[in-house]
Amino acid sequence: MRLPEKFFTDRKLDQLVENKTSFTVNNAELNIYETHHYAEKVVLQFSQPVLASMLEGKKVMHLDDKESFNFLPGESLCLPSDEVMCIDFPEARPDNPTRCLAMQIDEGLIAKIICEMNEKMPKADNNVWSLSNGNYAFTNDQAIYHLLQRLIFVFMEDNPSKDMFVQLMMKELIIRIKQSENRDSYHNQLLHISDSNRMAFIIKYIREHLDEPLSVQVLAEKACMSEPNFHRVFKDEIGMSPVQFINQARVKRATGMLKDPSIQISEVYMACGFNNLSYFNRVFKKSAGLTPKAYQKKYLA
Repeated sequence: MRLPEKFFTDRKLDQLVENKTSFTVNNAELNIYETHHYAEKVVLQFSQPVLASMLEGKKVMHLDDKESFNFLPGESLCLPSDEVMCIDFPEARPDNPTRCLAMQIDEGLIAKIICEMNEKMPKADNNVWSLSNGNYAFTNDQAIYHLLQRLIFVFMEDNPSKDMFVQLMMKELIIRIKQSENRDSYHNQLLHISDSNRMAFIIKYIREHLDEPLSVQVLAEKACMSEPNFHRVFKDEIGMSPVQFINQARVKRATGMLKDPSIQISEVYMACGFNNLSYFNRVFKKSAGLTPKAYQKKYLA
């Protein structure tokens, strides 16, 4: 993500470690933090839930319930209110600053959006969307990346309607983050989720049968749901259609297989459940940005 030129011409750089520039609208505040000097154990805390997203450089994050981890551009972190962050800046210097956005969001606004999600996007099996008590680290997908870039622009522009613009984008951002969190939860905790949770059961089934034909009709039958209802619930909970999810899982398996120099492309697409090489090439390139052959060549170079 890039900061507009206006940011650099207007902001005041008063300190070398975690210099803060703030932009405020109703129910939200965008803070840009810049560090131009090596530092350790810098403590940061917010009174409202916060979304932090790295723009430039590298931080090492220390949180109470996680092992220390590197925080890099393209990655984001959701934290509940009053969570304490202890941060190291091992590489920060004047010609290599660390920049990060931290967007505080009113907890009442988040609760209102989640309430609407439960009304209009109900989960299967009487499960509910809820506020998170813990933190959630993730890599920005394309949709979240573009939303954050747009929010940076709107927060900083001089427009009398920007409160309304931010509110609309904030709703989409929260929904997409909750869907991403839900998706990752199913991926990471499948062994601990009961088979009575139908979406967890279906995701587990997909992952175990990627080399077989997988249709929405078959998956809906496995979930004991009508096809239209299954498609709606799956898309609401996971943030993508069943076909998109299946293709994503198959491409992920294919990227792992292509790291083996002895494997043939024909073996990969069949093992990943694609019914022909042309379709495999098209889906893989759309996801990975390269054809399977080019990906394998680049990885093994």
